[in-house]
Amino acid sequence: MSNIIFISGTPCTGKTTVSEVLSKKLNYDLIKINDLAIDNNLVLGIDDDKGYKIIDVDALNNLLCEIISQKDNLIVEGHLSHLCSGADKLIILRCRPEILQERLALRNYSDAKIHENLEAEAIGVCSAEGLELYHDNIFEIDVSDLSVDEIVLTLIGVIDGEKELSFGEIDFMDWLLVHQ
Repeated sequence: MSNIIFISGTPCTGKTTVSEVLSKKLNYDLIKINDLAIDNNLVLGIDDDKGYKIIDVDALNNLLCEIISQKDNLIVEGHLSHLCSGADKLIILRCRPEILQERLALRNYSDAKIHENLEAEAIGVCSAEGLELYHDNIFEIDVSDLSVDEIVLTLIGVIDGEKELSFGEIDFMDWLLVHQ
């Protein structure tokens, strides 16, 4: 049986770190979806207002599905992964906005970009978007107070079917009410 796991979330929730450790522990291949898009010339341009790379998500999805068809055990990491099909499980890493704010600031994100990402996290944009494709196979984990090892152990349990994660119970809307 194959295990195709997508890990998504707002920037700075820990996707890359967690995915790298998890893939080593499980001996799964790892695809960083942003690198896949860039390496395969799927960048359509740059958003003038926000400075983000505009990715051809349909072409990315087609390429990813082609790769998945040849793999048994794979982790796909990145904030675009929840927009692509093919996962057995989609896991969204969530983080309290006040912690996320510190992480984004450490990466020298602009104030506007920080605020935009905090709003996205507060309303659960990645989760809401992922729900369209993965209504029964989408899970969220609040990583705010967990170490990388604790997150990885939890995710191994989820992948092995020994542990359950919920969906829709993480609520950071109170941050949005205070910071608008």
